[in-house]
Amino acid sequence: MQRRCDRNRKRSKRRAIYCPIHGSYLDSMSQKYQMFAEKAEQLQQHGINRRSALMLVVTQSAVPIKGKWLEAFWCEQCQQTKWYHICKCDDGTYEISVAPPELWQQVTGVIAPNGNPSVGEFTRRQAQLVGHQSIKDFKFVS
Repeated sequence: MQRRCDRNRKRSKRRAIYCPIHGSYLDSMSQKYQMFAEKAEQLQQHGINRRSALMLVVTQSAVPIKGKWLEAFWCEQCQQTKWYHICKCDDGTYEISVAPPELWQQVTGVIAPNGNPSVGEFTRRQAQLVGHQSIKDFKFVS
């Protein structure tokens, strides 16, 4: 007789993604944000030859990079959420590193951690202020 637990063995297991500092399991705090390449050099860094990379960039405005994404994780030991660059290897393991700022430009649908570069300093400062404190930036002439 087959037991119930034997029938459920095909369920996907929890992803084995661990904190690079403490080695403890990381809990996902966001969705996966797929990475894209817009330049041939970016594709060449991922093992595509120069000619193929140039052809892909010419025919497509953004080429998805398979097996690489950005995702936010919570570490129980660090007591904080960090954004990581995740690379899924062919053997099913994961390589994890803190997401450097230049990778944010290769992902769609994510708010850049440093804010929108097209927004001026005054506007950014005003958006962060709450209450009557923002009036100090305006000088009234009588």
